Amino acid sequence: MTLTRFVTKNAFRNKRRSILTVLSIAFSLLLLTLMMTIWRSFYLSDGSAESQQRLVVRHRVSLTFSLPGYYREKIRAVPGVAAVVPVSWFGGIYKDQKPENFFAQFGTDPEEFFKVFRDLDMPADQITAWQRDRQGVIVDSSLAAKYGWKLGDRFVLQGTIYPVNLELIVRGIFHSNPDNKSVYFNAKYVEEAVPFFKGQAGTFSILANSPGDVSKVATAIDDMFRNSPQPTKSESEKAFGLEFVAMMGNVKAFILSICSAVVFATLLVSANTMAMSIRERTREVAVLKTLGFTRRNVLGLFVSEAVALSLAGGLIGAGLGWFLVYGMTHSKQFVSFFPLQVTVGILVTALLTSGVVGLLSSALPSYHASQINIVDGLRHIG
Repeated sequence: MTLTRFVTKNAFRNKRRSILTVLSIAFSLLLLTLMMTIWRSFYLSDGSAESQQRLVVRHRVSLTFSLPGYYREKIRAVPGVAAVVPVSWFGGIYKDQKPENFFAQFGTDPEEFFKVFRDLDMPADQITAWQRDRQGVIVDSSLAAKYGWKLGDRFVLQGTIYPVNLELIVRGIFHSNPDNKSVYFNAKYVEEAVPFFKGQAGTFSILANSPGDVSKVATAIDDMFRNSPQPTKSESEKAFGLEFVAMMGNVKAFILSICSAVVFATLLVSANTMAMSIRERTREVAVLKTLGFTRRNVLGLFVSEAVALSLAGGLIGAGLGWFLVYGMTHSKQFVSFFPLQVTVGILVTALLTSGVVGLLSSALPSYHASQINIVDGLRHIG
């Protein structure tokens, strides 16, 4: 019998207890994988190279307040600004108010939109068609696939914020990585129907000349409008997105608390299992030593069994986490503006965590077992 076979056989000698331990660890690692995926999505994902050059300018008080349209030309004159385009949230209803029919809708300027959002890929003829049609709309490829939209199709957005229903014609289908699940139409279509929106913009999206210019441009813009009736707050595109996360509370502390609790619980489960298993095998340890096993051999065997159980649970839990995230992100009901993805790094981290938990939980009982005297071990009744 090989050493690997010996370790595997002993790890599952009490099948019920071992299976329950593996399942407990698997559930804990499932939660850990989900939390790490959310953490990466919110705080570690940098997006495309172009997105690191973009800024968002909004009203300093609240997103519910609009900015004057003439700010655009003043912003364009700021050193370091390559292009600027208005982007206004429409917030209409498509079909009904079911979650699966919700997606982001923005009014913008088709003439300069792709100068700012250069990471969106769409054929040149579709860009031209969109720019020439006041009712034209471009849609994300994932939305087009979800709703079966094709070029030339029409759909209606029922106004909620603005008292107008927009009948839009699909003039382009763009691709983005990750999918942004948004549609963009000509803001002038809304201006013509809603007088109070004329000459207004919800936000301005800016493309800086380089990532290094982002902070300089943001400071210059805010200084320019600091004493105006509509002061601005300029920030990177990533920081703008994190503001929505902050609305949910201290998400960082919440995620870290869950991860800490998960690791601690997993450690307790594994430690309890190994302590019970090793205590039941005191006489077996004495026999192994009689056969020539050293203290180091005994220590290695028990630690290997604990790590094997933990890795089995970690592999199952991380795998289930991957399938769960994949299923959620491909569900019609799922809506997220952050790219949720279980990466190889997250899977490796989850497995390493499970391995370390197995090592730590078995270290002390395994060490005590390796120190057992042969005579005392053979006399043990338990």
